[in-house]
Amino acid sequence: MEKILITGAGGQLGTELTEALAERFGNEAVVASDINEKAASRFNCTFEVLDVLDKDRMAHLIDTHGITQIYHLAAILSAAGEKNPLFTWDLNMKSLLNVLELAKDKALNKVYWPSSIAVFGPNTPMKNTPQHCVMDPTTVYGISKLAGERWCEYYNKVYGVDVRSIRYPGLISYKAAPGGGTTDYAVEIYHAALKGEEFSCFLSKDTYLPMMYMPDAIKATLDLMEAPAEKIKVRSSYNVGALTFSPEEIFESIQKEVPDFRISYDPDFRQKIADSWPDSIDDTEARLHWGWTPDFDLESMTKDILENLVVEK
Repeated sequence: MEKILITGAGGQLGTELTEALAERFGNEAVVASDINEKAASRFNCTFEVLDVLDKDRMAHLIDTHGITQIYHLAAILSAAGEKNPLFTWDLNMKSLLNVLELAKDKALNKVYWPSSIAVFGPNTPMKNTPQHCVMDPTTVYGISKLAGERWCEYYNKVYGVDVRSIRYPGLISYKAAPGGGTTDYAVEIYHAALKGEEFSCFLSKDTYLPMMYMPDAIKATLDLMEAPAEKIKVRSSYNVGALTFSPEEIFESIQKEVPDFRISYDPDFRQKIADSWPDSIDDTEARLHWGWTPDFDLESMTKDILENLVVEK
């Protein structure tokens, strides 16, 4: 039986992916871990406190629980990373190398590690960004993800580690708080709408970015991990696309449901980061190799969030 360790389980992606894995494989098959011990209250499965820079502790958990797969989600994201770049590099890179080394030494079945559209940069083709192109990231987060992609490919080719990855666009969820990313406005805006507050957006109204609703992100992750190894042709990280919209367009989609909602624009340092990222993603290889296709568009996502999100006014 597979036994799955999730690092960074208390984060926005980790919270929902852990829940999805527990539903699919059973609580007994999943071990959630996070450096924040308070995250334990979110899960029904086993929880362990783990600093991902502590390789010995990670090895102990693998041995103790008979771990066969790792979903390594722990990381510092784009906007938060710019406030402490050296620590961001250390945490993002050293933790990945800890996971890859342990996967090699302990012959784990699979490793999942998320990359990001942050690997792209100002010289990347901005529209329908292809799988293989110029990548010149401008943030330490993006630099660490690009280096991580190369390490993942290396460990697969040289050591045979079955490591798989997706370049996530901006992720939108109503179940967990955002984690310090440049696309967080697309989560915060729904909270403001339901609270009856005017929303001040930190990006300009016409900033187009690739986005994905969390149920589609979970679907993509599980579909990738469950695909036969021979179908996984890209061992750096796959482009996956779903939605592309601007702050003004998401505002308009909300206003159809909440007519009195108002927005203002006050771009900050995150605008420069967003301007270096693609407008849209070409995910042809993911669709051809393992059958990726999203379920949600902007309108259906907005309706689902507004129907399910509960906020304190």
